[in-house]
Amino acid sequence: MDIVEKIFNAGVVGAGGAGFPTHIKAKSKVEFVLVNGAECEPLIHKDYELMCNFAPEILNGVEVMLKQTSAKKSYFGIKAKNSKAIEIVEKNINNGKIEITQLGDFYPSGDEYELVYAATKRLIPPHGLPLDVGCVVNNVETFFNISNAINDIPVTEKFVTVTGLVKNPSSFFTPIGTSFKDLIKHVGGVTTSEFGIFVSGILMGKLTFDSDEVVTKTTAGIIILPIDHYLIKRNSRPLQDMNRIGKSACDQCSYCTEFCPRYLLGYDVQPHKVMRSLGFTTIGEAVWNQYADLCCSCGLCSLYSCPEDLYPREACDQGKVELRKMGIKYQQKKEVKVHPMKDGRRVPLKQLMKKLDLLKYEKHTPFINNYPNPNEVKIFLKQHVGSPAIPKVKLGDLVSKGDLIASVEEGKLGANIHASINGKVTHINENYIKISS
Repeated sequence: MDIVEKIFNAGVVGAGGAGFPTHIKAKSKVEFVLVNGAECEPLIHKDYELMCNFAPEILNGVEVMLKQTSAKKSYFGIKAKNSKAIEIVEKNINNGKIEITQLGDFYPSGDEYELVYAATKRLIPPHGLPLDVGCVVNNVETFFNISNAINDIPVTEKFVTVTGLVKNPSSFFTPIGTSFKDLIKHVGGVTTSEFGIFVSGILMGKLTFDSDEVVTKTTAGIIILPIDHYLIKRNSRPLQDMNRIGKSACDQCSYCTEFCPRYLLGYDVQPHKVMRSLGFTTIGEAVWNQYADLCCSCGLCSLYSCPEDLYPREACDQGKVELRKMGIKYQQKKEVKVHPMKDGRRVPLKQLMKKLDLLKYEKHTPFINNYPNPNEVKIFLKQHVGSPAIPKVKLGDLVSKGDLIASVEEGKLGANIHASINGKVTHINENYIKISS
């Protein structure tokens, strides 16, 4: 069995949040394999803990991909401030092709466009992929999972950070399908009566109040904040209110554009122009929405740049949806060229956290080597880019951890799904499979 087949069988997908099936990337032939250990979302430190505690496994996965893709070099991106992780990774490098790329402590240093430029000085073409400039990029946990896949160990667990207002903030492995309620219980419970849960990050994650939601292959962790926190109030506002406020209050100062990381890299993303679409919903909307098409939805424009606390990121997200509905794809005419003020306009993570009132929640989240033991898991059939997996089990079947319970339909893009605990299949529908221990 070759490497691509092993990665496919194990159900490995991008663990950093994108969820792209990794066996597709493993089929590529590239010059560079890039390791994304930047982890630039505030408060979440799961990648840091993985690098400190599982560097040999991660590097084994990197070597597998170097060999498989015929790459001549690998750049391992880690923030310079994470000196312990750098030291441990460097100590475990046994392949002369792997080199550390030290990154600044700014947001969003983990964006793959940023990482490709930082490591190789190459600029991905508009609407392009790292593959277009000879690169494959994976998150550190993805490389950990590749290492397991070579040993025929499928993806049944997710490494997560649980932090914020909890008794014992920490990072640990948990079965895929574990509820947030069980994660919170595992860290000793919350320290506040009313709270919201940010899933996988403050800026690029989502807010929920439902602790019955579950961990997937792309969940980075959860952050518990008090119900009266500015970010929860802000994110709870209905979309129509966001648009109404933006339509009436945006004065076109253009700060959202001037600080946009993609704009500074040379891409024609102009959130201030997209905000005009809110006032031109009958004519001209598509004209302004085009400047959203290359947006990466990092959220910096809404949560840092805008002096009036408006919602340009949300306007860009809507604009991209509308463009897809109309079948419009923005074609950037000007050359992709880095803005001369790029480095001067980087947003330091600490400064961002201060503005968002998050510094008081910054805590050490050490790796703990014991897992939650849920009585039930709810495993979604679509935890990846592509089509949902098709169930391979029936109601009442007994399964063991690691058993294949859903597979990709032939000819479709997707990833296999495996049982994350021993137990009985108690529910199957078109969206998920439940297993009770």
